[in-house]
Amino acid sequence: MMSQVKTYIETNQQRLLDELFDLLRIPSVSANPDFHDDVFEAAQYLAERLSEAGLDEVEICPTDGYPIVYGQKIIDPSLPTVLVYGHYDVQPADPYELWHSPPFEPEIRDGKIYARGACDDKGQVYMHVKAFEYMMTHQALACNVKFMIEGEEEVGSANLGTFVRNNRSKLSADVVLISDTSMIANDVPSIDSGLRGLSYVEVEVTGPNRDLHSGVYGGAVTNPVNALCSMIARLHDEQGRITIPGFYDDVQNLSDTERKELNRAPLDEKAYRQDLGIDALHGEEGYTTLERTGIRPTLDVNGIWGGYTGEGSKTVLPSKAFAKISMRLVPNQNSHSATELFASYFKSLAPAGVRVEVRPHHGGEPVVTPTDSIAYRAASQAMQDTFGVMPIPTRGGGSIPIVALFEKELGLKSVLMGFGLDSDALHSPNEHYGVFNYLKGIETIPAFFHHFARLSAEA
Repeated sequence: MMSQVKTYIETNQQRLLDELFDLLRIPSVSANPDFHDDVFEAAQYLAERLSEAGLDEVEICPTDGYPIVYGQKIIDPSLPTVLVYGHYDVQPADPYELWHSPPFEPEIRDGKIYARGACDDKGQVYMHVKAFEYMMTHQALACNVKFMIEGEEEVGSANLGTFVRNNRSKLSADVVLISDTSMIANDVPSIDSGLRGLSYVEVEVTGPNRDLHSGVYGGAVTNPVNALCSMIARLHDEQGRITIPGFYDDVQNLSDTERKELNRAPLDEKAYRQDLGIDALHGEEGYTTLERTGIRPTLDVNGIWGGYTGEGSKTVLPSKAFAKISMRLVPNQNSHSATELFASYFKSLAPAGVRVEVRPHHGGEPVVTPTDSIAYRAASQAMQDTFGVMPIPTRGGGSIPIVALFEKELGLKSVLMGFGLDSDALHSPNEHYGVFNYLKGIETIPAFFHHFARLSAEA
């Protein structure tokens, strides 16, 4: 099978890239209402390509927000079923001026596809579409398959839970296959065996009822921007630990053996720093970089603003100050509890003269996936087939809240077989995805189906 799929990729490589580029040109930014029609266009594009590839019953399922694209191919009810999940919405491309090429005009430079959504998640979703096309045209589909591709992942998947709960029978499967994660390097494949959860909030600090002249009123009233900065500074201690009372109470601490296994993954910290353009790494004392980004909780300010930020000067004492703050959570933390703990503590830090409001946005729960399951073993064998080496299990620092949702509502574990790299600038200007990675995913996915069917039959 391996030589056959390689021939398919070599023969069709330009078409495989052209079709992905057509999808990348659609600015399906779910966070901005200005792109409302574009998000629907992306859903329509995927539905058409899935139908052409051979899926049956392809439909664009409406929700209270953006639609979910669904389709299936049941070749034999007695065979195992794989539910493929992904998302077609993308992050905002702002600030546009930092892109070296327009974010929605994809181009290849140095073997990498530059465009918003190239890796997260259009490129990785489209690998599955083309892998399925290959399996259908070459009679190589070894399992039943269902696709569920949503358009709201980047804004918290607010309507996915309702869709899943209302369609449990339609979505019944044996495993969920997700490519929305990364691997260590192109010559060091890896599979995430866990993901952190998320609590995302926006805070508002209000002082006087209007912006004030900083000369007339400065020194007489509390400045909301000063207050906000002081409050944020008190969220960590000198050891890099989060100071919220009770925040660590439910944190699952790994054994020395588990930590040693996690740190088997190669990390060149000098290259890591050079890639980021920094001269030092920072984080919670007593933990390695791999541990800080995989098994320890974090709290970070994602944005902060208030007062005058335009050209030149304007000497005002602002009425309001704002910040967006995210907390990455680990087993056994809970996003709702973390949000409540944060809100209570943050309000307690406020000095006299200001009022504080904490608005929860979205969140999700941390997950750990078993490395001894049939599905994980199938993914591991598939990567060994195509990369030539056995992949390393890792803990992902990011969050995919729907993984916990699938386990709760459908009773399904997920396999996180991603082909991106941490250096692909996800959510940043100049996001990119290697042509090698895109094509290697198309090559590897059919191998997963083959091994999953084989191992399921042997079980």
